Amino acid sequence: MTLSTTPISDTKSQAIDIQSVISLVSDDMTLVNKTIASNLDSDVALINQLGAYIVQAGGKRLRPVALLLAAKACNPEQLETTSDETLLAAIVEFIHTATLLHDDVVDESEMRRGRETANEVFGNAASVLVGDYLYSRAFQMMVEVGSMRVMEILSRTTNQIAEGEVMQLINCGSADTTETQYMETIQSKTAILFEAATQLGAVITKQARPVEDAMAAYGLHLGTAFQLVDDILDYTADAEAMGKNVGDDLAEGKPTLPLINAIERSEGKDRQLLENAITNASRENLDAVLAIIEQTGSLAYTARAAREQAKLAQAALEVLPDSSYKRALSQLAEFSVERAY
Repeated sequence: MTLSTTPISDTKSQAIDIQSVISLVSDDMTLVNKTIASNLDSDVALINQLGAYIVQAGGKRLRPVALLLAAKACNPEQLETTSDETLLAAIVEFIHTATLLHDDVVDESEMRRGRETANEVFGNAASVLVGDYLYSRAFQMMVEVGSMRVMEILSRTTNQIAEGEVMQLINCGSADTTETQYMETIQSKTAILFEAATQLGAVITKQARPVEDAMAAYGLHLGTAFQLVDDILDYTADAEAMGKNVGDDLAEGKPTLPLINAIERSEGKDRQLLENAITNASRENLDAVLAIIEQTGSLAYTARAAREQAKLAQAALEVLPDSSYKRALSQLAEFSVERAY
């Protein structure tokens, strides 16, 4: 079934756009990837194997990219990226990777980024334990930075991510989940790590608190926009391009914003069908669910919400001096709502 209302445009043009943004920190990301590889080294072979499997699985590494761009945008006169900035970018990716390992076990996911999840290949127990290892390794790396402010931000972030995971678990299978509850969940579970990444870019370059707060706001709104678009893509994207099955959120009983809004706008049999789809955690009636979501305008509603978040992210950048890095951060916000994958 083809749905008409999505926030995406041509996949090829968007790939070029995001690559132009990433290219500004491509040399730095080479160092980040080397830092990731060196810090994954363990005497335990399974940790090396599983860690490498998921870390090397691809992805755009947008969180470390955002951190590096934020640091450069805050201090564009700095010619070279510091070792602490590189280390923090690797730490953020370690935390993100740990959440992916745990998420896939909790969600019983089978596919991510177009291939089998780590839990499918190595088993649930190994995935959970290596996820724990990555979390603890990240905190070891934080100590190397030697900043209590960094420790404060990242410890709060990891705690809030865990809270967000539990909130999502509570909401699974619940057709009564409200938009307010859902927004709180995704900000805790997903957007908070974007917030930490861009805030750390300000912290590590020793910016004044108003700039630090603005960069934190940028990251929070950027991460929220990304998640809202993910909600749309779960119902509209091509499975091969997305790297996972369409309707996975529905199959896992997750009431995301398109579904929450569609329930609010539906009545009678349509509302009952949507509520049953969440309660039963099944994609059995996926085509019917998609039709109702489209008819109620809930995809367009979610797209508008995502665009509002992206605009708030861009507005937060006003505290920064003009530079190619500031413009790249603004483009990253645009990409968050225009992407097709």
